[in-house]
Amino acid sequence: MKNIYLISVLTILVAGFLNTAVYAGNEQRAASNGASELQINPWARSSGWGDANVACVTGVEAMYQNIAGLAMTRRTELVFTNTQWLVGSGVVINNGGFATKVGETGVIGLSVMNINWGDIEITTDALPEGGVGTYSPTYTTIGLSYAREFSNSIYGGVTVKLLNESIFNLNASGFAIDAGIQYVTGFGRDKARNRNRDNLKFGITMKNVGSTMKFTGDGMSFMGFSQNGTNMTVENRSQEFELPALIKIGFSYSIRLAAKVDEFDNTVKSDHNLVIAANFTANSYEKDQFHAGLEYGFKDLFFLRGGYMYQKGMLDPNPENRATVFTGPTAGLTLQVPINKENKSVLAIDYSYRFTNPFQGVHTFGARVSL
Repeated sequence: MKNIYLISVLTILVAGFLNTAVYAGNEQRAASNGASELQINPWARSSGWGDANVACVTGVEAMYQNIAGLAMTRRTELVFTNTQWLVGSGVVINNGGFATKVGETGVIGLSVMNINWGDIEITTDALPEGGVGTYSPTYTTIGLSYAREFSNSIYGGVTVKLLNESIFNLNASGFAIDAGIQYVTGFGRDKARNRNRDNLKFGITMKNVGSTMKFTGDGMSFMGFSQNGTNMTVENRSQEFELPALIKIGFSYSIRLAAKVDEFDNTVKSDHNLVIAANFTANSYEKDQFHAGLEYGFKDLFFLRGGYMYQKGMLDPNPENRATVFTGPTAGLTLQVPINKENKSVLAIDYSYRFTNPFQGVHTFGARVSL
């Protein structure tokens, strides 16, 4: 049975690579998609190390990065984050997620992301400078997830997302599906004592595959006149747009410094842990991306992260040749304290910063409770 699982995972990985080689990174299709909010990581931990943890992300944040990691939720987890997006633009992202264990191996999760674009002046042909009020665009994404542990080496899951973009007189709705797998190789296993360090992991996820969307509403119509002077309402047709589908493939390697064996539960533990991660993102509607990150953890109390994201042309001094405002580096940290030692419940505060040019970066603050 274990070999069947392994063959299945390898088949999916090969298929993903083939799909990547054929379809990914089509620069001619850049900016022809919509729903770009699906490409925004609203979580503090994973964004702190450059979105590099596709292979090792766990808990609620896995609902964005790789849904397979949701299966590693211990019991119940609740997370809320606030993101000051591209500081100076006035855009604020509020995001929340909840996950809980279902049965022995299953986990269900719910996430909600809302983007507030602030107040924008209403302008017309007659009043190009405004002065007749404001409107506030609202983008909302709701995700319902299920993940499962298929064995002690293979985890998988799926997310269904409902999307809505609206202003006072226009609206667009759609849905998308994410699916992912994580594979724990067991590299470093002590066969004599049946201990598994779980050092080397692989992950693959396919995201944002779903329906097309288009805008409808009163904003698509205007008053006109027929040839005989009769008033009439003319409605423009909105072009449908596709979602930003992508594939992420990555690995991670954990290093336990000065590791010791806990004879009680026969596991390898350490006060100092280092995780190295990297992944490749194959985008359907923009240039491909490479991610690398590093996380240091001390006694499950303090975590320090750093990462880097590279995209072709990103370092070009001419802004017209760049396709992203991000300049590459990311950083983050977590402070975590136990609130109930008996069942290992914890309270954590997360923070991340992403460097940009222009604007003054992206700040993400998060609070997390694990029960």
